[in-house]
Amino acid sequence: MPARDPLAGYHFFVEAGDVQGAFRECSGLGSESEVIEYKASDKSGQSIVRKIPGRTKWDNIVLKRGITDDMAIWKWRKVVEEGKVEQARRNGSIVLYNQTNEEVARWNFTDGWPTKVTGPSLNAQNNEIAVEELTIAHEGILRDH
Repeated sequence: MPARDPLAGYHFFVEAGDVQGAFRECSGLGSESEVIEYKASDKSGQSIVRKIPGRTKWDNIVLKRGITDDMAIWKWRKVVEEGKVEQARRNGSIVLYNQTNEEVARWNFTDGWPTKVTGPSLNAQNNEIAVEELTIAHEGILRDH
C-alpha cells in the first residue's frame, strides 16, 4: 500500500442549519469510553483485572471565527436561553477539503445545540481580528470518510 500524505487541517467548513461558514478553528471531534474495571480471581487465586468499555461520551465541538454581522449563532443560542432546547437541536457536519477543494473528510454530529457563545475580547491597543466562539454539545459524532 503506498504511503498517503496527511490531510491539511486549515480548509474546513461548518454546516448546521442556518449556522454555516468558514471558521478559523475547530476542536472536539472525538469520543471517549469510560473504563470499567472488573476484578476477580482465577482458580489459582491470581488476581485478574479486566477492563471493559462503559458509557461513551462525546467531546463538545468548539468553533472560533472572526466576528461579522452574521447573527445566526447568537440567534441559535437565544433559542436555548429561552428554554426551547428541543427546537434548538440540529444535526450538522464539519467538512474538511483538500487543496483542490474536494471533500476528503466529514464529521457528522447529531442533535447538537449551543451550550455557549462567547463574544470577542476587545483591546484598542491590539491589531487583531475580533474572534467569537461557539460551543456545541451533541449526542454523537461519526466520521463519514
